[in-house]
Amino acid sequence: MGCARRREYIVMRCAWLLLASLALAAQARADAVADFYKGRTVTLIVGYGPGGGYDLFARLMARHLGRHIPGNPAVVVQNMPGAGSLRATNFLYTVAPRDGATIGSFARDMPLLAILKANTAAVFDPRKFTWLGSSSDYSRDAYLLMVRKDAPVQSIEEARRPSGPPIVLGGTAEGTTGSDVPLVLRDALGLNMKLVTGYPDNGAIFLAVDRGEVNGRTADLSTMRSLRPEWLLPNGGMRALVQFARATRHPDFADVPTARELARDDDGRALIELAEISYTMSRPFAAPPGVPAERAAALRRAFADVHNDPQYLEDAAKLGLEVSPIGGEEVLQAISHIAATPPAILDRLKRLMMRP
Repeated sequence: MGCARRREYIVMRCAWLLLASLALAAQARADAVADFYKGRTVTLIVGYGPGGGYDLFARLMARHLGRHIPGNPAVVVQNMPGAGSLRATNFLYTVAPRDGATIGSFARDMPLLAILKANTAAVFDPRKFTWLGSSSDYSRDAYLLMVRKDAPVQSIEEARRPSGPPIVLGGTAEGTTGSDVPLVLRDALGLNMKLVTGYPDNGAIFLAVDRGEVNGRTADLSTMRSLRPEWLLPNGGMRALVQFARATRHPDFADVPTARELARDDDGRALIELAEISYTMSRPFAAPPGVPAERAAALRRAFADVHNDPQYLEDAAKLGLEVSPIGGEEVLQAISHIAATPPAILDRLKRLMMRP
C-alpha cells in the first residue's frame, strides 16, 4: 500500500471511529434521559384555575406529552392560580425543581410584564426560562371585546362618548391580558370603559358576564368556541365590538374592526402593536432556568412532536382549540422584539399598566 493511500485509509478510519464514538455518546445521553424520566411524574403547573383557556391547553398537553418524552413519564396538571398567573410564573422561576420534571404554562404577557418592570412582584427574567414553545402563534385566533346585548353601550361610537355610560368589563389581576388590553383600548382608541379586577380566573369572569355583574369582557375566540360557544351565535346575547391581536380582520368577524384600524393616531397604533407582540406566544410552555441540556432538548423535541401527533390534533379539534405552534427559539425572538421597542412606547404602556 502506497504512502498516500495509507494516509487516506488512516484518515477515513479515524473519521469512522470519531463518528462511532459520537453516536455512542449520543445514545448514552439519550439513555440517561430515558432513565431519568422512566417511572417518573412530570408536573405541569398552570397559572390559572380549572376551566379556562390556559387550563384547557395544559390538560391537552399533559394528555399527550409523556408519550413523546424518553422514558414515557406520567404528566399531571397542578393548578396554581394567583395574580393572573404571576404566582405560578414566579414559582417556576425561583422555587420549582430544575431537573426537568417540572414545567409550566402561564399568561402570554408575563414576559412583557417583566420587561416593563410594571409590577415589582415579578421576580423573573423571561429570557432565562427553558422555553419549550407555544401551542399557538395566534395566526388563526382573535382577541375580542365582547359585550352583552343588553349593555348600555352597543357600538364604538357610543363607547367613545366621554359623558355616556362606560362599558364595565371583568378582569383577573393587573398585568394580565384580560386587564391590560382594556387599558390599551381605552387609551389608544378613546373608549369609555371601567375595569373590575379581582376575579380569580377565567371561568369566574365568564360567570360574571353571564350573571350581568359586568357588561362584558375581552376573550380569545378559541376559548369562547370551547367554553362559551353560545356567545358566538347570532342570537347568543353577546356582541363583538373590537378585535385585538389582529393585523387584519378575522374572517369570521369581517364586520368587526381591528384595534389598529380604530387607533386615533400613529402613537396609539404603535402602542397597540407593542401590546400585541405577546400573542405570537399565546399559549406558552416553559421549564425553569438551568434544566440539564440533554433533558431540556428532550422536552423541546417532545413539545414539537406533540403538535404533529394525530391524536393530539384530533383532541384539539374536538375542543375547538386553535393550534399553530412555535418553538422555544421563536418565543425568545418575540421577547427580544418586545425589549427592542422604542423606550417612549414601552414607558407609555408601563404607565397605563401601573395606573390605579
